[in-house]
Amino acid sequence: MKTKRLLVVLLCLAAIVALAACASSPNSADSNELSPDGQIDMGVGGDNVEVNLSDVHMDAAEAAAAGNWEAMFTPVPAEGRASDYLDFDLTPTEEELEAMKNEPAYGQTIRYELLEGCSSGTSIAEHLGYYEDAGINVEGVKGEHYVEALGTGQVHIAICHIATSIVPITNGVDITFVGGAHLACKSLYVLADSDYNTTEDLKGTAVAVPNGIGASDYNITSLMLDDDGINPLTDVTLTQVSADACVAAMQRGEISAALLSDVYAYSMLKDGTLKCISSMLDSDYAEVGICCALAMNGTFVKENPVHTKKLVQAIQKALCWMRENPEEASQTMLDLGLAAGDLKMNTMTNNSLQYGLSDDFTKKELQEIINRYIRLGLITSMDDPQAVMDLAWSPVL
Repeated sequence: MKTKRLLVVLLCLAAIVALAACASSPNSADSNELSPDGQIDMGVGGDNVEVNLSDVHMDAAEAAAAGNWEAMFTPVPAEGRASDYLDFDLTPTEEELEAMKNEPAYGQTIRYELLEGCSSGTSIAEHLGYYEDAGINVEGVKGEHYVEALGTGQVHIAICHIATSIVPITNGVDITFVGGAHLACKSLYVLADSDYNTTEDLKGTAVAVPNGIGASDYNITSLMLDDDGINPLTDVTLTQVSADACVAAMQRGEISAALLSDVYAYSMLKDGTLKCISSMLDSDYAEVGICCALAMNGTFVKENPVHTKKLVQAIQKALCWMRENPEEASQTMLDLGLAAGDLKMNTMTNNSLQYGLSDDFTKKELQEIINRYIRLGLITSMDDPQAVMDLAWSPVL
């Protein structure tokens, strides 16, 4: 019954999204994004081009130069990065069950935000029956942007972009991160026949951040450039161009590059329209490669510690299942309307995200991101990294 109910909700959501897409402004992605990806639609072209999967990882610029773009999606092994909940027994212990009975959430329906693409682990957890195993009643809902929905308690948990959520947290929005989700899903793309081959070549040019100045694309691009020793405030001009207009803007010489979702850019990478010169999947982004984390309403976490733990365990188990079974997970996402495109593309990109991140890895990455956000002026309301970390990080496992 839960699976059928989820399917009905998702079908209704798909219809609403289709209608909304026709009416929404192309520059309103960050306020209306369906997932942290923000660009779940596919680009055009590339349907008849062969994809040659690689067993060896190559960083984006290296892969482009070698004509082996698929190799950028081969995961980089990293000890201690993955969480290990695949075989975890979610059944509450007697002690946990007694504690849950004393929490406000006991017997209530806990709401998770219905998101798509790389943020669909919360829906996959319901599909696999993990919430039920954990003794929790859930409902997937689609309302306001997840930052507002979480901050006001309309939903209790979601997989959120750190780049979208961290600044609101420092401005008093009632959200905290409780666990890691997956690595990055966006990269810097340029025209394949351009002379831009590295981020160094972008100096003195305009780079597109599709969802706008101060939004997640701006923050991610700033981190990526900073990691390469390029000052995002002085060495380039970050400008807003909607994702669907970026290629034309590149062809007119108005911008040199654009931060795009790998899913969105995939077909244009595949048919030779674009090349990727930098990705947060690159091996040298070890300290800022995390993209998304499990975020919850802060008050809910404080008032319901055991419910919070069981929720996180259920979702982490789902994320581990997605990591260990990328093809089956991708097919499930397609079947449930949580993804677009073909199975091979989804399997490749999902495999690269390495779903299910350990708390130690997530804590280290989040601290580094906070340090850089303060240094780069992306966080302005607080200047103490540890104080920001205390607000933003509430591990429960």
